[in-house]
Amino acid sequence: MSKIEQIWYNGGIGVIPLLPLSWLFRCLIMVRHWLYQHNWLVVNHFSAPLIVVGNITVGGTGKTPFVIWLATFLRNKGYKPGIVSRGYGGVATESPQPVTTTSSPALVGDEAVLLARRCCCPMVISSKRSDAVNMLLNDFDCNIVIADDGLQHYAMGRDIEIVILDGLRRFGNGQMLPAGPLREPVSRLKSVDLCVVNGESHLSGEYGMALVQSSLYNLQTPEIRERLSLFKGKRVHAVAGIGNPERFFNLLRDADINVIPHPFPDHHVYCADDLNFDDAAVVMTEKDAVKCASFEKQNHWALSIDMAPELKAEENLSVLLKNIDRMNS
Repeated sequence: MSKIEQIWYNGGIGVIPLLPLSWLFRCLIMVRHWLYQHNWLVVNHFSAPLIVVGNITVGGTGKTPFVIWLATFLRNKGYKPGIVSRGYGGVATESPQPVTTTSSPALVGDEAVLLARRCCCPMVISSKRSDAVNMLLNDFDCNIVIADDGLQHYAMGRDIEIVILDGLRRFGNGQMLPAGPLREPVSRLKSVDLCVVNGESHLSGEYGMALVQSSLYNLQTPEIRERLSLFKGKRVHAVAGIGNPERFFNLLRDADINVIPHPFPDHHVYCADDLNFDDAAVVMTEKDAVKCASFEKQNHWALSIDMAPELKAEENLSVLLKNIDRMNS
């Protein structure tokens, strides 16, 4: 955990000199939001419903597994979903740009490639997400759009807002950036349509999201193991370049695995030396695995996880979708 994250989540007097900047940031966020609400800044609207999946804190909360679940949920409801994202971590100069299962993570970003592989639906990235939505609707057979992140991208009109919260870290010290992890005030949650907690929910209006399935697959061979018991009682090198690496490490520890943790910055670009350990197996997240294809080894494994919100969240989302369909009919 970095020094700034220690201040955000563990407290300390280091927060004091950052508070004036935090108050200024809060004022700027509120003014910007007001300008969009009152049409002083342009909001783009689209020919198909758009669902934003985002968060109000910095760092990983579990958006990616939720988006994977949501794409399947929408297909099962008869929709034809597509996904847009910023493509964070990529260096693509052409924008907007479609993403396929064979796209380079270095070009379009690791999360974009992972979503393209897991969701089996069209995907487009762009720093201007409205441009990505327009390409998706013009060039692909989609009738509903999922925006991976972009809750604060108010130029992109949306029909449903879903916020994902980290059930363990929650809102940290409750301060706005840079004194705390908040991108927007906690009061912003009052205006969203669905609040899903990565873990157990404890407050009214929140819905829990839990792990429903996990499997290990080898990066070099077709071998797949349905359970983490493959490494139970064994020593493994755990690699995670995600927003909250400790969540991944704890998942392995809970399976009675002797974890040697190797945290990397979110969206880290790996090289072979990063994984140059002893002969013990290496287990990494799927997001990390998409960037290691050129130097994968037989003892390299990736953990694939599927998560789903509780049934009540599904029911509420179904009602929201029906209301949108009724308005558009």
